[in-house]
Amino acid sequence: MAAAALRLFLFKWSLGAPEHHPSPTPSRAIYGFVLYVTTYVLLGTYTLWAVIPDEWLTEVGLTYRPQKHWAITGPIYVCVSFVLFIASYVGLNLYNTPSLDSIYTIKDEFSRRIPTSISQDIPPPYDIPIQITNERYYGCYNQS
Repeated sequence: MAAAALRLFLFKWSLGAPEHHPSPTPSRAIYGFVLYVTTYVLLGTYTLWAVIPDEWLTEVGLTYRPQKHWAITGPIYVCVSFVLFIASYVGLNLYNTPSLDSIYTIKDEFSRRIPTSISQDIPPPYDIPIQITNERYYGCYNQS
């Protein structure tokens, strides 16, 4: 009884699950089109504001507007911020990476040891010790 109910539930769930595909739904298509048009309107407005002299804008009635140097300063500020973000991301990763002679490049708290007895057909995943790896790659190495 319970197995039949479970199969019925899974069947109904599989019918109601939305299919994920790259073609846009009508609502996504409308939002995308509005974003597309808005982007070009804003780009045109920005370009006109940057190119048209201040006297013409004042004659039209636009008196409250940013200074013209922001036509260059704004994009440069955004580009420099992006470059600094990438540089700080790389620097933070280099800072958090252990040095090459650190034991943590080989073993840490998430390392899994080789199981002593394997009772399954497929063994669980584990980390191969560095001694076995070196022996495999470089052959037997006698330290004496």
